[in-house]
Amino acid sequence: MAYSVADILKDPKFPAEWPFSSVDFKRQDEMTDSMFYYQPRLVYHIDDAAVNALTKFYAKSIPENADLLDICSSWVSHLPDSFKGGRVAGLGMNADELKANKRLTEFTVKDLNKDPVLPFDDASFDVVTNVVSVDYLNKPLEVFKEINRVLRPGGKAIMSFSNRCFPSKAINIWLSTNDFEHIFIVGCYFNYAGGFEKLESIDLSPNPGRSDPMYVVQAYKKSA
Repeated sequence: MAYSVADILKDPKFPAEWPFSSVDFKRQDEMTDSMFYYQPRLVYHIDDAAVNALTKFYAKSIPENADLLDICSSWVSHLPDSFKGGRVAGLGMNADELKANKRLTEFTVKDLNKDPVLPFDDASFDVVTNVVSVDYLNKPLEVFKEINRVLRPGGKAIMSFSNRCFPSKAINIWLSTNDFEHIFIVGCYFNYAGGFEKLESIDLSPNPGRSDPMYVVQAYKKSA
């Protein structure tokens, strides 16, 4: 029987302790990220088919009127046109990109690789999203602990990613592993951050082998 994306986190054999080293989170380009992202990039970083697959997934997965935080946000959050959120906050690296994002009700410019603390109160959001940027986080454990903190009990974190990236800014371990291993790595972030349950991996790839793949790893904050 073929091993599928959905199988990867069904019964994961996570090591007893955090399995990564500091070298795993080094990048080829350690220049300050604010310099790299200084110029706005008002383009998609995945192809249209992958974008559409993610938007359709959001339409089914994000409840109406949810308060949502999009981390590593930019000029687009891939939310469906039908989505009527409550508070929709974006946190990203470029003010011009965030200003162009018409779905946001507010935004914050912040480099999570310098300071992984999210500038929001505890239990502020129902959903936290991250689109094709989890591979750039060099302090993922701290960020995922913060995601858990700002989620309300029962709230959901949705990490989506493909196989495309800026190689100079992606962490070492991402560049040296494959798509299935990426899913396990993101699963590790949730596991070792603590406070999450119902960990799941989903393959949204619309045209395998013909367009960009799209994967989701998601989990829920444990209810009190």
